[in-house]
Amino acid sequence: MHRGLTAAPVLAVLALSVTLSGCGSQHDGDVLARQACAHVERSLELYTGAQKTQSAAQALAKVDQAYHELRTALPLAAAATSANGQWIALETTISESARVAEGDLLGALRKECAVAESRHPDRPPLPTMVPTTP
Repeated sequence: MHRGLTAAPVLAVLALSVTLSGCGSQHDGDVLARQACAHVERSLELYTGAQKTQSAAQALAKVDQAYHELRTALPLAAAATSANGQWIALETTISESARVAEGDLLGALRKECAVAESRHPDRPPLPTMVPTTP
């Protein structure tokens, strides 16, 4: 009986630590997603700037820098996804930059990072239309 009394507090502490570590993981995922999006934002600025540059050499240099920023964001987005599966779309979109021109990813990257930068990224977005009743 003495063993049961000492095991109960240990089990309670273990259960509490597992619960708290799960809460931290989701938050950590949100933080990592924001860090990834900081690189995405720099990439978008560079890419947009390249479109406005007169010099072909400068434009190419900016596009290369933009691509490098996206590739730097990818491991952060992957870590965010590992901590919180909500960020799989962000990770996938960034990974597509290896196959797809960044210009084709602009809209998705902006939307996904807007969610990461919102006050409550873990909450689903509110519907834009209220359903009508028959």
